[in-house]
Amino acid sequence: MTASALPAPPGLLGSQRTDRWSWAGLVLSMCVFLGGFVIFEPAPYELALMPVLIIWFIAGLKLRVEFGPLIVLLILFQAGGLISATQTDRWEDIPIYYSVSIFLAATSIFFAAVVADDPNRLKTIINAWLAAGIAVAVIGILGYFHAFPGAELFTLYDRARGPFADPNVYGPFLVLPAAWYTRQILTRPLHRLLGPITWMTIIAFGIFLSFSRAAWALSAFVCVATALMVFVNERNAVRRARLVGLAGLALILLVAMLAIALTNEQVSELFTERAKLVQDYDGARLGRFERHWIGFALAAEKPLGIGALEFGKNLGEDPHNTLLKSLLAYGWLGFVSYVTLIAWTLAKGFTIMFKRRPWAATMQCIFVVFVGHILIGLIIDTDHWRHLYLLVGLIWGIAAVDRAYVPRRYRPVQPMAPTAAAAA
Repeated sequence: MTASALPAPPGLLGSQRTDRWSWAGLVLSMCVFLGGFVIFEPAPYELALMPVLIIWFIAGLKLRVEFGPLIVLLILFQAGGLISATQTDRWEDIPIYYSVSIFLAATSIFFAAVVADDPNRLKTIINAWLAAGIAVAVIGILGYFHAFPGAELFTLYDRARGPFADPNVYGPFLVLPAAWYTRQILTRPLHRLLGPITWMTIIAFGIFLSFSRAAWALSAFVCVATALMVFVNERNAVRRARLVGLAGLALILLVAMLAIALTNEQVSELFTERAKLVQDYDGARLGRFERHWIGFALAAEKPLGIGALEFGKNLGEDPHNTLLKSLLAYGWLGFVSYVTLIAWTLAKGFTIMFKRRPWAATMQCIFVVFVGHILIGLIIDTDHWRHLYLLVGLIWGIAAVDRAYVPRRYRPVQPMAPTAAAAA
């Protein structure tokens, strides 16, 4: 069947059909929502999504030919990991580590297939992520201020981590909701801004209390990039002036929120310490940067890798660099597969962002968040971040839908955008 003969993706021709309230939609929402609760491995996310993934494929979920490169590269990446595992004799955590790696690779394929099967599930997934983001941020904020018994479970080193094991994962998880609400604030009429501003304030405060330099930089990059794309796509001079005004107002509110937060002595002291570009553990002997050089030299000598977690056991800390992690824990085979997958995913996403498509706005938010995650991967290990694999799956799923898109067979539809009420 040629592209011109392909049927229109369901739900985009005015009927606005969505499985959001069907059993499939509710189950999908629950699984995505649980992606915000990863305080140990295996996490509830794995335990819930594994049977769903299996049942959905048994029920007939199709793998499109467009997913061939994604599947092959993920298989090669995991094959490199299994080969690397043979290079160590310390197997305490190895089975769980690579089991989670393989499962997360499968989730990218699953989410790509789910979105390609019905593009309206993209709305279901984004809504669930927004709801999870708000819940996670609230837990992180309340936990930081010890607002309830046992709140210390949701902090680490006096930093908010929410229901995550590490503040450096908690913060970046909130960045997609931050991008989405940034876009809503810039594009919605003034009388509909109360909801997005409220949720954005909660998300921003949650990210701030993570005291993660990576999360701060990531959120700044993503929000600015999102605003720039909205500005570039807007041709009306009056609306562009409005965007500039809203951006200025947002900056003023952000500074005001920061000033209020810094009136708290504990927050002020930690902010002053964390705001340093280079921490002691970065530049010290055997610090982060020196470990990077040691790791790359070791990877040159060990083409098969050294096994997951082995680097941290020998040098006291993990690589804190995803490229280095892929070399050491997945070998050269895994490294080449990972770099190729990232490049291919970036290419697919970039070609769609500025097309006139019902999913263009969603893709723009997803793409800038994905780019930001690749950049912070240079200072953090991201190979087990659930939401990163979800981002990859969404980009490939949208790309598959876009390939079948036939503009002349569509009539105008409302943008696929979650509402503030749905996010709550």
